[in-house]
Amino acid sequence: MQRYLARRLLLLVPTLLLASVLIFAIITLSPGDPVRMMLGTQATPEEIAVERERLGLDKPVPVRYAIWLSDVTQLNLGMSQSNRRPVADLIADALPYTLRLALISLAVAMLIGFPLGIVAAVNANRRLDAMITGFNSLGLSMPTFWFGLLLILLFAVQLKWLPASGVGEPGRPLYERLHYLIMPVATIAVSNMSVFSRYVRSAMIDVLSADYVRTARAKGLAEKVVVTRHALRNAMIPVITIVGIQFGRLLGGAVVTESVFAYPGIGRLVINSIQNRDYPVVQATLMLVVLIFLITNIIVDASYAYLDPRVKLERAR
Repeated sequence: MQRYLARRLLLLVPTLLLASVLIFAIITLSPGDPVRMMLGTQATPEEIAVERERLGLDKPVPVRYAIWLSDVTQLNLGMSQSNRRPVADLIADALPYTLRLALISLAVAMLIGFPLGIVAAVNANRRLDAMITGFNSLGLSMPTFWFGLLLILLFAVQLKWLPASGVGEPGRPLYERLHYLIMPVATIAVSNMSVFSRYVRSAMIDVLSADYVRTARAKGLAEKVVVTRHALRNAMIPVITIVGIQFGRLLGGAVVTESVFAYPGIGRLVINSIQNRDYPVVQATLMLVVLIFLITNIIVDASYAYLDPRVKLERAR
């Protein structure tokens, strides 16, 4: 296990290097001039030239990339071009909100989606299975922004039960501000819950037809024991991959949900930075998203050894 993890961590370096090249190239080639966005349309050519030199935008692209990469390796993410704050501070402010939203949404989706998938698999091709499958299809087909707006119209505008946006006063305890999370969590959890339910159902159906499950039933074990102890653990091997992917995506920023509910997380930070042509913030945030995805994949792969002792990660190539 240790050798496998060490090898995977070493592979992070070339992967992150390639990601940095792609991110820098895409942002450099994107239309719009950040200097003109900062100074406005009334700025003179002399003022624009001075500001471009101050920001280092007058240097050749390879030189700018080398400077940026050198700063990143030293954990110097630079300054925001729109509000003059350190990029690291902006990310540090936004990441806890996204982490909180992602963890709660993922927990809710798993607590509901996994049992629904198990029930659908045990009752495969029956009425209950058809009802759960139909619910999953509805959850997957609903656009996130549309569902979020529906929740706002119903619970914030019509019923006035929940706040439409924001996170409340930052100084107050979290338990006093949980009602701000209800609609964003529900918006994210519905689609993820449907994903988990479908994958758990598919994996459980395959496992329930395996020889060792039939043997366990032939020994007279209760159906609950067969499903939970013998079938579920092996069915989790492909499902855990989906959980890791969804968690990495949520940590990367639920962009649509955070925009709909004006939630101050990573996704909203990226959107605002793109609109303001704040390239240092965009570059640093995208690199963080890539790093989160890579680390999540390593954790998922390592979990295979726990779920299935037959998996020997030390021999993985």
